[in-house]
Amino acid sequence: MKFKIVHDTPGRIRLRCGGYYFDKNQEKSLEKTILSEHYVDSVKAKSVNGGILITYQSDYRQELLNYIKGIKQNQLAAVEDESEDIQADFKNEIIKMLIKRFVLRRILPYPVRVAMAYFKAFPYVKKAVGSVLNLRADVALLDGVALGTALSRGMYSEVNSITFLLGVSELLEEYTRKRTKNALADSLAMKIDTVWKKNGENEEQVPISTVKEGDFVVFRDGAMITFDGVVVSGQASVNEASMTGESVAAVKDKDSTVYAGTVVEAGNIVIKVSAAADNTRISNIIEMIENGESMKAGVQSRAEKIADGFVPYSLGLALLVYLTTRNVVKAMSVLMVDYSCAIKLSTPISIISAMREASSRGFVVKGGRYLESVSHADTIVFDKTGTLTNSCPTVEKVLSFGEYTSDEILKIAACLEEHFPHSVAKAIVKAAKSKQLDHEEEHAEVEYVVAHGIATMLHGKRAIIGSEHFVLEDENIPITDEQKSVIENECEGFSVIYLAIGGVLSGVICISDPPRSEAHEAIQLLRESGIDNIIMLTGDHEGAAKRTADMLGIDNFRAQVLPEDKATIIEELKNEGRTVIMVGDGINDSPALALSDVSIAMKDSADLAREVADVTLLSGDLRDLALLRKLSSRLFRRIKRNYTFIMAFNSLLILLGLKGTITPSASSLLHNSSTMLISANSMRPLLKDKN
Repeated sequence: MKFKIVHDTPGRIRLRCGGYYFDKNQEKSLEKTILSEHYVDSVKAKSVNGGILITYQSDYRQELLNYIKGIKQNQLAAVEDESEDIQADFKNEIIKMLIKRFVLRRILPYPVRVAMAYFKAFPYVKKAVGSVLNLRADVALLDGVALGTALSRGMYSEVNSITFLLGVSELLEEYTRKRTKNALADSLAMKIDTVWKKNGENEEQVPISTVKEGDFVVFRDGAMITFDGVVVSGQASVNEASMTGESVAAVKDKDSTVYAGTVVEAGNIVIKVSAAADNTRISNIIEMIENGESMKAGVQSRAEKIADGFVPYSLGLALLVYLTTRNVVKAMSVLMVDYSCAIKLSTPISIISAMREASSRGFVVKGGRYLESVSHADTIVFDKTGTLTNSCPTVEKVLSFGEYTSDEILKIAACLEEHFPHSVAKAIVKAAKSKQLDHEEEHAEVEYVVAHGIATMLHGKRAIIGSEHFVLEDENIPITDEQKSVIENECEGFSVIYLAIGGVLSGVICISDPPRSEAHEAIQLLRESGIDNIIMLTGDHEGAAKRTADMLGIDNFRAQVLPEDKATIIEELKNEGRTVIMVGDGINDSPALALSDVSIAMKDSADLAREVADVTLLSGDLRDLALLRKLSSRLFRRIKRNYTFIMAFNSLLILLGLKGTITPSASSLLHNSSTMLISANSMRPLLKDKN
């Protein structure tokens, strides 16, 4: 294996093999191979930059380097899911804690257990003192007060019980952080194999690994930029959310800097590569993630906020009980029952388990709050092409008007469309190839107008291709009554693409885009799940839109919709108080996806659609949308039941403690047992099967 040393300190070394020197699926195999050496402590590998970070016993530096040189890259087995190792580590740690808690306590003598109680409680008491000094009433304060009071009363068994539960909570937080970190690194990694490289006036599609600094690369509408670089020609709106978090696209023109991992929303640019795949800003961000930058999961933070809200009431009630009864035991009964502990544990466990279950069933969900939006949604909006319809539209007819033959019309259309990712463009290119038409025409840079069409110069004449609205209305291309009649008769029920050359309508292409086989059933399942407002949006003319809507059983549809219209429709629905799911797959769906309460992209969506979407449907089966709805609804019913049980059961324990019916020890045991029980219940699958 070839590499260069980019960082070297005693016991810690970072190697760089080059971007995609080894596959993403080989990362774990490489890590395990190196970790098998007895002097290696930890290994982290990332294919996106070819980086390997190793900690080892410093005396073995040369042995380590020699060993890595001897590794054959092509012999590394593929290991796909790093999250499985995180899950295994979590289970192992839980088992260790259970052994220490329930086995060692029976073996160790009493004085040692007392010493352990003080040792375990000290960090929490220290945090509580910090909360007091900073005037914060938080969970740390409640934990510290409960432990301090228990120690002062000699309740060492209760101290060990509380610290055990708190240890489980901290372990869960670490597990959540690692899962979030792993998911973030995976989402940043670019799964793109080839790019368009510019050589003079020509372009060629080349593997990403062959591109070097100083090369010129073309990125068009909808494409993810795979290198850091400087724009040398063209203009584009670039979505930089992956870099800056800013959802508004930035305009990039000559001399502007662009970064790998960002997405071209509209336009096209040629960049001079300033950093290849192994040295981009995105790879540096991944290195920061690898080096352990602290990231707290959002679900954990929300649970802690809820938990913190109960703390003043718990402390106030304990103080009130002591002041009115002067009974420390009864006051301890209040402190030993902690609402926040159960909430802090059960909520993130429920959401993490649901997200993992969603992942196993073919969904990539970017956060727990999107599951909540799916569960509360009353409206779902579908894009038609590529979402409700077959993802592989086909050319049915090519009609020629004037001097060009139908084959020439198809060839020219393929020439204009070949660089663009829309499914209709792919259908036209595929039809030209099937007829073995050479569609490499000489033309200048194409200008792509989002969701409308393409314009360029062809043999000295302006050529435009696109929708009826773009060609006939925006570009004012004349059409005769005879041409209208032919199109109406020949293209009824089809989507129609218009081609005009030199200001004259030269031909049209009729595209067939039949509904997905499962789409009708999916619509019915969504209605049964409680979503009564189902809307289809399309840029097609009224006839084609109605034909598809009737086939699918959709009453509410809107035809000849532009991208800005889609976004406006979503905004109007939200202003009516509706919770809206938007499902789409194309570049022109991105504004609407960004505005919806929760956005869902199909597995073959454009890069920009997946970048904007909150959920990606990997299965490609629309019926799974109802499955996601069911999972989300059950998740939040479970969380609600958990809260109800936590409030009722712990309130009952407090009442029994105040009456003297149960002792603080019994109260603590029942409280802790119920917390573990509800946490274990929260890990159970929400769906027993896929039906």
